[in-house]
Amino acid sequence: MNRPFRVADFVRPHLLQVAGYVPGEQPQGGKFIKLNTNENPYPPSPKVLAALADFSERLRKYPDPTATAFRRLAAQVLNVSPDQIVCGNGSDEILALIVRLFLGPDDVAAWAKPTYLLYETLVRLQGARFRSFDYQPNWNLPTELFESDAKLIFIANPNSPSGTCFSLPELREIIERATCPIVIDEAYSDYAGQSAATLVPDYPHLLVSRTLSKSYALAGLRFGYVVANEEIVAHLHTLRDSYNCDAVSIALATAAVGDQDWLRENVQKVVSERQMLEVSLRALGWTVQPSQANFLWCQHPQQKEREIYQELKNRQILVRFMDYGSPWVGLRITVGTPQQNQVLLGQLEQIMKSFS
Repeated sequence: MNRPFRVADFVRPHLLQVAGYVPGEQPQGGKFIKLNTNENPYPPSPKVLAALADFSERLRKYPDPTATAFRRLAAQVLNVSPDQIVCGNGSDEILALIVRLFLGPDDVAAWAKPTYLLYETLVRLQGARFRSFDYQPNWNLPTELFESDAKLIFIANPNSPSGTCFSLPELREIIERATCPIVIDEAYSDYAGQSAATLVPDYPHLLVSRTLSKSYALAGLRFGYVVANEEIVAHLHTLRDSYNCDAVSIALATAAVGDQDWLRENVQKVVSERQMLEVSLRALGWTVQPSQANFLWCQHPQQKEREIYQELKNRQILVRFMDYGSPWVGLRITVGTPQQNQVLLGQLEQIMKSFS
């Protein structure tokens, strides 16, 4: 080579402009109370831990490429067909496959904001464009969302960071307004007690993305899936890696979904603490959006969210400061254990007094 090699000369130009998605902070030291990434504060089902017992034989072989055992069990839980499910390395991979399937260079995706920031990153990586429209003040969808030239629409339900959730009758109306494929991202839907997966047989343009990271307490496992009609599923299978889910994740995910009693009990514990936190934070002067997820969106009346986030961090309590631009600036606080929540509220009370 006669001239110095520069990577930037060979990278696709649009990728040079993409800022990667920034996950919530993962502390590497110290004893933090970690309430910033919406993880389940409790251990997973005992059936998951039992399934870890012996992998010596299974690990030397390739995993089931389509995670058949998981799809069969998840299909029973959601009352859909196993042939309507594709599994992935977390729902993030599922969302990436969907973007790859439906969007090419200069195609448009659309969503209401504020919402999950990864949508923008995935669309930009594909070389496509996006249009985002502000949620209405009551967190209803903007009409512009359905009047754009989008080839793909994303709706997080429940939404992050707001925790707001559309009911199934409302989702039917929303899906019927969409003239392109529409993704209902259900990362937190177990906390809302519903799933749009039951609507898939009625709407061929509907895709429902789900994950085991939140309600099943398996964020470290990286396992997600999508429910869609068989034609879309067939195309997604052609796009994914042959063995995109490893044998351990398939086995543990299957064990988790097989323990619905544990799920119901765990969800109830989180919801109970969520309700307590909502009341307590309001008593401290915060504006709190009623949530159907495992977190709360909180705003300070004097717009001191950034300072309070930093002061909590100084006291080894991590929450998520999020700035989507006015008026969408606030703290997203994950629901922790009763003990964690009481420590948070005690420290917040002290901090609030210092700001008054």
